[in-house]
Amino acid sequence: MTAVIGFLNTVFWGYVLIYGLLAVGLYFTIRLKLIQILHFGEMFRVLGRSQSEDKAGISPFQALTVSLASRVGTGNLAGVAVALYLGGPGATFWMWMVALVGMATAYSESALAQLYKVKNEEGMYRGGPAFYIARGLGAPWAGVIFSICLILSFGLVFNAVQANSIADAMQGAFGLPKVGVGIGLAILSGVVIFGGIRQIARVAEVIVPFMAIAYLLMAIYVLITHANLVPGVVGTIVGSAFGWQEAGGGVTGGIMAAMMNGVKRGLFSNEAGMGSAPNIAAVATPDPHHPSSQGFVQALGVFIDTILICTATSVMILLSGTLVPGSGVTGTQLTQAAMNAHIGAFGTYFIAIAIFFFAFTSIIGNYSYAENALTFLGAGNRMGLAIMRSAVLAMVIWGAYESVTTVFDAADASMGLMATINLIAILLLSGTVVKLTQDYFDQRKAGTVPVFHAADYPELKGKIDSSIWTRD
Repeated sequence: MTAVIGFLNTVFWGYVLIYGLLAVGLYFTIRLKLIQILHFGEMFRVLGRSQSEDKAGISPFQALTVSLASRVGTGNLAGVAVALYLGGPGATFWMWMVALVGMATAYSESALAQLYKVKNEEGMYRGGPAFYIARGLGAPWAGVIFSICLILSFGLVFNAVQANSIADAMQGAFGLPKVGVGIGLAILSGVVIFGGIRQIARVAEVIVPFMAIAYLLMAIYVLITHANLVPGVVGTIVGSAFGWQEAGGGVTGGIMAAMMNGVKRGLFSNEAGMGSAPNIAAVATPDPHHPSSQGFVQALGVFIDTILICTATSVMILLSGTLVPGSGVTGTQLTQAAMNAHIGAFGTYFIAIAIFFFAFTSIIGNYSYAENALTFLGAGNRMGLAIMRSAVLAMVIWGAYESVTTVFDAADASMGLMATINLIAILLLSGTVVKLTQDYFDQRKAGTVPVFHAADYPELKGKIDSSIWTRD
């Protein structure tokens, strides 16, 4: 099994997804006419709390914070440090590039998730890639495979990974026993996820902005106190990205090391094209009442995750002088060493606390995705949800004190398969994305608030729930 899983990961993450995610991002960037750049302001315009009478969903802001809860995890701290260690400062530049094109992909998949969403037995919105694969492409079997892979990776194993990171950080900084941390984390997670997606959204809209702003404020403090060094660091990032200089890091060095590590870190972190964030995008009540508006919200999520938070970690490490090729100091250790250099011994505690918030919110965000997948599989009833929630908490406790590489590698393979299915689906549905986008901006140009009218899309008859898009 180890050999088979290793082979699948080599195929998925060495070839298919690294190039596939970039190619799809470029494709949508070109086909949607640089939408993420020319219409960047629209991402903020659609972010207000929904004033709709439709209470079947959560607000656009809540949908953003839940997706950020999942996106912003330990990878933004430890993962960025690994990318810098292996690829040098230039890896940061390639993180920016993959986020830039990934914003177009995130827009596309989330707009589709909105379009094809349904209502569950309780009258609440549910949706995601499995739904647009089944309803839009008429391939329910592929939706089933996608949903199973999503539950295995995001619902179960990745939550064990996050719990493991929290337990390591708490033990290292405060000497707390891992089992005790796991049990406490499971209780805290249970209080949130047993309240369902609405409860998750309420918690995320408070915690996620707090943790993101606190982390970014620390980065701003570091930038201000090292203002004279900032131009040199920016030059090093760009120069290293193109192999013009090897200054500051990179065990292997060179443009390929910088590119591959930066691209991988960016893709893992912002999840654009993976098919994860669309699961919560579908739950939102969009405002304006058009699928494209939620696409803009999730494109902003990619920007915040990678361009802001990953960059904050990278810059704090590069300004600290703690990045030493071949030293063996990488991952969380490197990020902690950087913070210690900036703020003294408190740096270790700051990173431990940051890991706790980043990883805890990832657990509840990941669970919300799994609940959508469970709904698609027809098991979203009380019994099915109770089993899923209990399994998630069991994985949190187990993950706090165990680290089985084969299981984690299996989750990567599972995510690789679901991402591959999603990329194929959004490419096949790209014509619909283009039509939605044109419709949205035609209404904006006409001076009206964009509203989706199912009657304007006769080709979608029988594929979408038109009643959702009919407003009195």
